Amino acid sequence: MTYFSTINWPGLWTLYKKEIGRFLKVYNQTLIAPMVNAMLFLAIFLLAFGQNIGEIQGVPFGQFMGAGLIMMTMIQQSFANTSSSLIMGKVLGTVVDYLIPPISAGEMLFAMVMAGVTRGLMVGVMVWISVWAFSAIYIEHFWVVLFYSVSACLLLSLLGMISGIIADSFDQMAAITSYIITPLSFLAGTFYSVHRLPEVWYIITHFNPFFYMIDGFRYGMTGYSDGNMLLGAIFITAGNIILWVVAYMILKKGYKIKT
Repeated sequence: MTYFSTINWPGLWTLYKKEIGRFLKVYNQTLIAPMVNAMLFLAIFLLAFGQNIGEIQGVPFGQFMGAGLIMMTMIQQSFANTSSSLIMGKVLGTVVDYLIPPISAGEMLFAMVMAGVTRGLMVGVMVWISVWAFSAIYIEHFWVVLFYSVSACLLLSLLGMISGIIADSFDQMAAITSYIITPLSFLAGTFYSVHRLPEVWYIITHFNPFFYMIDGFRYGMTGYSDGNMLLGAIFITAGNIILWVVAYMILKKGYKIKT
């Protein structure tokens, strides 16, 4: 008997579909709203600064910022999907629905994280299409775009799982989003090249994991990067491995879920 034959595939698939259906039912909030917000950001910055800036490091300002906005939106929505699912279950008392079915901690983790990745990628494609209304942006390196898209959404989905387990209320979850996720994504070179920062902030930015996600994705879309691609890939891959192990361990233990 192989390992894969012991996996509860019907249960895993059912949970995945349940999580997909959860955010599709409120698509105006989970898919359309992020796309509109990204378009507003791009429109405002282009109208306010587009003519003055023109290009950043040889890349048209609309393409430079558009690539950053696509990735920023993907990581925010991936985090929101898994974190909101767990915190709603805990606050509303429906978390038992995740515990009663005969699925393991690994199966539960995989299904919920993949649903978060799916939402992130769906929103990313929608934002990419909407960006074309302001600036045509092509894919320069497809495999780089694919790697950073999936890896970044995976990392934020895992972080959302851990945050959803640790948080005890919507207020605590909102605090994590407002004080950690949003600032890190905004201050990761989404709207600017980090080479324009003072030396101290330039160094600090390289300790921000979101910088490597946005920079790597931007390289895949435009061919330009501010950082080291190999270092970024290693940084994100290591982060995913660590967070996966942490999320699995606390799920298996039932921390703040079973107790």
